[in-house]
Amino acid sequence: MNQPLTLAIIGDSAGSGVGDSDSNGNYFGWGYHLAQAFTEPVVYINAARPGAQSKEVLHEQLHKVLIHEPELVAVIVGGNDLLRNGFSPRDFEENLNEILAEVEKIGATSMLLELHDPTEIVPMPALVARVCRRRVNAVNRATRKLARRYSSILLETRSLEGIYQREKWHVDRMHPSKMGHQFIAENFAHLLRMRGFEVGNVKFTRSNNRSRRDSIIWMLKNGTPWFLKRSLDLLPALLFLSIVELIHIARHGLDSEGAEIFFPEFATPITSHNQLEKEWVS
Repeated sequence: MNQPLTLAIIGDSAGSGVGDSDSNGNYFGWGYHLAQAFTEPVVYINAARPGAQSKEVLHEQLHKVLIHEPELVAVIVGGNDLLRNGFSPRDFEENLNEILAEVEKIGATSMLLELHDPTEIVPMPALVARVCRRRVNAVNRATRKLARRYSSILLETRSLEGIYQREKWHVDRMHPSKMGHQFIAENFAHLLRMRGFEVGNVKFTRSNNRSRRDSIIWMLKNGTPWFLKRSLDLLPALLFLSIVELIHIARHGLDSEGAEIFFPEFATPITSHNQLEKEWVS
C-alpha cells in the first residue's frame, strides 16, 4: 500500500474553518471537505487558528506541520495582518516568502488563497472602504507575486463566479459559511487535479451546520467582542489613513489607486494560542 499523502493547513480563521462548525464548537472548513474528496489515503493536519498573523504562522505554526513532511501545505494568511494598525506590506511579504521557501525546501507544494473584496459584502463608509481595499490589494499583490515565484497553487477567489452570493458567507460576513467552505474546497480540488493530484468532487451539503438562532448567538458571543477589540486597535490608524486618503484623492483624483501607500506604525500587543488537529481521512 502506498504511503498516504499529507495535507497540512497553516494560517488564520479562514484556514481553521470559522463559519463551518457544529453546535459543539467543532470546526470543519474547506480543508476538511477537501481532504474528504481525495481518492487516495490522506493525513489531514490543521494548525491554523483564528487571529493568527503571518509572523505567528512563520515562527510557530510552520515547524509543527513540516515535521510531518507534508506533500501539500496550504498557507492561508494576510487577513489579520491587514486588520492591525501597524500593518506593513513589506513585513507581510517577507514573512510569507520565508514560509514558502521552507515549504519548497522539503519538496512540498504550497497552496495560497487570494483575499476576497470585503467591501462587496460588508457595508462600510466609502472612505474606509477605499482604505480597506488598499490594504487587501497590497496583501493580494504580494500573494500573487510569491505564488509565481514558488509555483504555488493559487486560488484566485475574486474570479470565482458567485463568490459573493449571500449563502456562501457566515453571519459575520467575514468568513465563508459551510457552503462557502465547500465552494472553496471544490475550486481547490479542481486546481489540484490539474497538478496531477488524485482528488474527486467535493460533496456539498446545502444546509448549514448551525440554525439561524445559533448563528445569532455565535455573533453576539464571538463576532461583536471581536469587532470591538479590532475597532479599538485599528480605529486610530483608520482615522489617520482616512485623512491621508482624502489628501491622496485631492492630489491624484478619485479613481487613482497607483500611488505609494503610507502605513503608520503603532505598538500593538500580539497574543498567540496554539492549536493542532490531526485526522486520518481515507
